[in-house]
Amino acid sequence: MKKIVYISAILILSVLTSCEDYLEAPAKSTVDESVLFSSVDLTRAAVDGIKVPFGETNSYRGRFLPWYGMNTDIEWYNSSNSGNDNSDLVTYSAEPTNTNMNTANNAWAMMYSGIERANQCIRGINLYGNPEPGTEMGHLLGEAITLRAIYYADLLKAWGDVVARFEPITSETLYLPKTNRDEIYKRLLADLEEAATLVPWPNESGSTGNVERINKAFVKGLRARLALVAGGYSEYPDGIRLSNDPDLAREAMYTLALQECRDIIESGTAQLESSFEGLWRKFNEDDISAGGESLWEIPFSAGRGRWLFTFAVRHRSADLHTGQGRGGQAGPTPFMFYEYDPGDLRQAVTCVPYEWGEVPPTEALTSAIQELTPIDNWGFGKYRYEWKNNRVTSTNDDGTNYMYMRYAEILLMAAESANELQGPSAAAPYLRQIRQRAFDPADWPTMVDAYINGLGGQQEMFEAIVEEHKLEFCGEMLRKQALIRWNLLKSKLDEAKTKMYALRSASGEYSDVPQTIYYSYVEDDELGQVLDVYGLQRGETEDRANEYTSSMPWAVADELEDEKIETIYTADPNANQFWPIWQVFIDASNGQLVND
Repeated sequence: MKKIVYISAILILSVLTSCEDYLEAPAKSTVDESVLFSSVDLTRAAVDGIKVPFGETNSYRGRFLPWYGMNTDIEWYNSSNSGNDNSDLVTYSAEPTNTNMNTANNAWAMMYSGIERANQCIRGINLYGNPEPGTEMGHLLGEAITLRAIYYADLLKAWGDVVARFEPITSETLYLPKTNRDEIYKRLLADLEEAATLVPWPNESGSTGNVERINKAFVKGLRARLALVAGGYSEYPDGIRLSNDPDLAREAMYTLALQECRDIIESGTAQLESSFEGLWRKFNEDDISAGGESLWEIPFSAGRGRWLFTFAVRHRSADLHTGQGRGGQAGPTPFMFYEYDPGDLRQAVTCVPYEWGEVPPTEALTSAIQELTPIDNWGFGKYRYEWKNNRVTSTNDDGTNYMYMRYAEILLMAAESANELQGPSAAAPYLRQIRQRAFDPADWPTMVDAYINGLGGQQEMFEAIVEEHKLEFCGEMLRKQALIRWNLLKSKLDEAKTKMYALRSASGEYSDVPQTIYYSYVEDDELGQVLDVYGLQRGETEDRANEYTSSMPWAVADELEDEKIETIYTADPNANQFWPIWQVFIDASNGQLVND
């Protein structure tokens, strides 16, 4: 059963409190550390407690996951032209006083709450738990270390240089300045190396039979991801550059990442799901069994988590599939549908041109029908209420986990690293696996073999990997960090603008894109009334008015306005790669925190 365990056995210290006496005094409700961390069951509850901040209202659930990751060249906020504090978050214009974020219980505070919980567990287990490899206590230590690394990875991703805390807070360490991110990355890489010696592979033990528990494949995958980020480009106070730290040199980080990815691949403990659609059906069905594509997921209970609430195909009201009328906050950029080859099986799964219409109060819930949406307001088809096993009944949460990492990313990181270190022939086998899953076997000679064999050299292979990353991960909010570390953020956003202008004028590479869509309704045994559409794919430009009951304009200026296109960013993204630290935390820092 999916759960987050709430515990009161250990003292959770606020990173914002100014009461030093509280930090020094024992809490009456706490259990002595020597008792707590010498018991496997109590320790397991304490380590589960490290996950609690993920689900707090203004933490990952309601602030970090819904807002970090847009806008990119493949994903955007469907109301990015609203001109309010919400749109500022995703158009590279956020201010420290942003009203959606500038609260004392925001994700920044919750991440440090999770770090404090982890620090207490790590100290206690090391002192009293005898955490040896191959033991449950060893696994729990590795899990605590990894959960702390997750919080830090996301702090670094969103804010750049942050406060480093790797011991429980004392009155002397209550107020600390930011630490250079390079030092934190080096600590995390060392920590994850240790954690990998302590935790089992997926399904190696009873405790790694599901992807809500930390396993070795995920630990190594996270270490690979952090190595590539640490060795890549990012915005420093003196500009966008690579790290100057020789320990984080690009070649060294690629070498580390490649070895970790190969360890995972050779272990055989994770694999691509055989079907791309099957992967996302499994995810929406809350199938958390280990050994497939998902490596680790942030666990949300049935009444918590807002991933579908935020990103699923839009439902305008309660209907057969959901008791909440939500989803559709973001979607693929309008041209994304046409980035896929028509035979690419990821196209229809990823880019959805419809929403579920409102059900009038006097009609049955089964009467909801699909309605075409404007081209600038599509949905992410990877997330669908209609693929849930059970109808969602909560008013504002859906209980769906967040898939933090999947095996496809391991393959693409391996391809990128191998290409950098050994050339395109070393990268090709990993890219090949991604492409093969994306196409029917009948298409492999052209879309897989000829495509990969036609890549002329290292640069072409790198560009192909960047392209495949776009096609594979659209809607998963991984693209922004990848573009930053490749030093491609602004250039790809500018390219996206150019493509949208060409799309709406049916010019250049979009000259064969239809400007009128024809549609009728057909009955589907599972879903009810669904759309039958002509005019979405390239080349579908014939007049089909006699064959379909309705039509609508498509990819024309009135449907994709200048203002909307330009809000893919409203301030220089290269000068705003990170969010500012919110003012409430600066004010509470005793003068230690500043925005550079």
